[in-house]
Amino acid sequence: MSGLQNRSSQLLKYTRLFNNGSISRLTSNTAKSSSEVIQREKKVSANNYDPSPVVITRGEGIFMWDVEGKKYYDFVGGFATLNQGHCHPKIIKAMTDQLNKLHHTSRAIFHDSLYELNEFLTKQFSYEKVLNMNTGVEGGESSVKIARKWGYRVKKIPQNQAQVVFAHGNFWGRTIAAISASTDPTSFDEFGPHVPGYQIVPYDDLGKLEQALRNPNVCAFMVEPLQGEAGAVVPTLGYLKGVRELCTKYNVLWIDDEVQAGLGRTGKMLAVDYENVKPDLLILGKALSGGVYPISAVLGNSEVMDVLTPGTHGSTYGGNALACKIALASLDVIISEGLVENSFKMGEIFRSELTARLNKDKVIKVRGRGLLNAIVLNTEGVSNVYKLNNELKSNGMISKPIGAGALRFSPPLIITEAQLREGIDIIVNTINDFKN
Repeated sequence: MSGLQNRSSQLLKYTRLFNNGSISRLTSNTAKSSSEVIQREKKVSANNYDPSPVVITRGEGIFMWDVEGKKYYDFVGGFATLNQGHCHPKIIKAMTDQLNKLHHTSRAIFHDSLYELNEFLTKQFSYEKVLNMNTGVEGGESSVKIARKWGYRVKKIPQNQAQVVFAHGNFWGRTIAAISASTDPTSFDEFGPHVPGYQIVPYDDLGKLEQALRNPNVCAFMVEPLQGEAGAVVPTLGYLKGVRELCTKYNVLWIDDEVQAGLGRTGKMLAVDYENVKPDLLILGKALSGGVYPISAVLGNSEVMDVLTPGTHGSTYGGNALACKIALASLDVIISEGLVENSFKMGEIFRSELTARLNKDKVIKVRGRGLLNAIVLNTEGVSNVYKLNNELKSNGMISKPIGAGALRFSPPLIITEAQLREGIDIIVNTINDFKN
């Protein structure tokens, strides 16, 4: 028997032993209840999240089940990663098929999946080049690096003087570079010194943006076409077109952060499609993997992307074979199953029904696009959004508080109208019956 055959035989033997329970498990003992899971997790985990007190063990489609077997409507959707729903069979099959063939090589050599993904991405979104990364925040940081290098190489900004402009209320991650652009003290307090060369302007204010872009050292403006973490804030119609015009006028790169808003989430393939404009750099993430694996990408044309040369940027896992196959399957599901169109249609129903049925003493407005929406609460009528969120959980829905005065909803885009209306009923009944 050859060495390879011998190793394969041993691996098969150990796999069978593990599956039969003959090898000791890495965990000592399994928690028996939600309360035990929460208690044990808190004891050994960093305290950087405050999750709702529900412990999920299974997901399928738009539903999740906790360890006690209770079923929930998932109206968080993994922070808008689960556009295709939980455990979509096409994505899971593509993942497992590739896992059994090749999952990682590093970019030190070629593999036969990266070109397939990047050819599809460039054709689908009409760009010439793709930079493959893993997380959304890596996409953001990579875009800033590209823009700075472009600023020095092409725009001839003096070395170390490049400026990047961001919008107030932005959220693109929690690395040092990302929090340096944040206007949320919880994100940036006591994490300084922060990255220099950043400037903040009000969101949806073209006048203030133009003032900032007049600075010849500005290389880029990075903005979300709809601010998700700020509470589904939709800019005035014409804002995105104005951003394009101003960036062109002042020779500034427009970085479009579609990590959350893109890939059908807002009822268009990209949120900028509402105004038929094209950014210089496009960041994709989250639903690019269907929620099963960290995958992100930065797209741009050669005149911008070619400032990167070997050694100037990289990622151990970015563009690995497994990620490429998952992303292709995830994009195929979005397109072939009509999720963009369904997102638009369901979003119209969602906002219309809630606006008409919710108690006006408790709700100020319902806003959003597609299936990225928020309910802005009247804090006199609803003084404790976390209590309300827990009542929604008790009634079978998982939602997400935004600050002290809003709830965000981003269910999978595969949701049917019947399922959506059942979810609407839960929201309406819970909010209208809520007592402070």
